[in-house]
Amino acid sequence: MATRQLRFEGDEILRKRSREIEKIDDKIKTLAEDMVETMYKEEGVGLAGPQIGMLKRIIVVDIGEGPIVAINPVITAQDGEEVDMEGCLSVPGKSGKVSRPYAVRVEYTDLDGASQAIEAEGFLARAFCHEIDHLNGVLYIDKLVEGE
Repeated sequence: MATRQLRFEGDEILRKRSREIEKIDDKIKTLAEDMVETMYKEEGVGLAGPQIGMLKRIIVVDIGEGPIVAINPVITAQDGEEVDMEGCLSVPGKSGKVSRPYAVRVEYTDLDGASQAIEAEGFLARAFCHEIDHLNGVLYIDKLVEGE
């Protein structure tokens, strides 16, 4: 495992749409391990492929319950609304309030190639929404309700 170099606001790769992952091979598994290690090293709760220069639809999330690796994640349902503070490893030193769904259902493929679905609420739902936005070239600063 190795940590990867983060990309920061202003880097054009953060504004591009990531490509679907067609095959889960050793390269993807190593990428996932590196992403988890990088997320922990940077003290984040999530990381998306574009944040380390990889335009692949893969995210990792850990809000303190263990890492979730989601390949080709899609939000299939959402409910409610919650405005709360967000920050981002790719936008250091800034934070702001963003409106997100309170609850989401995310469908994705795991590292074993199995289809998974997770019902997430509150902070976990926010983390999934934030990271999936990265896969579409969207940063939280594009959605600020208020902030720096």
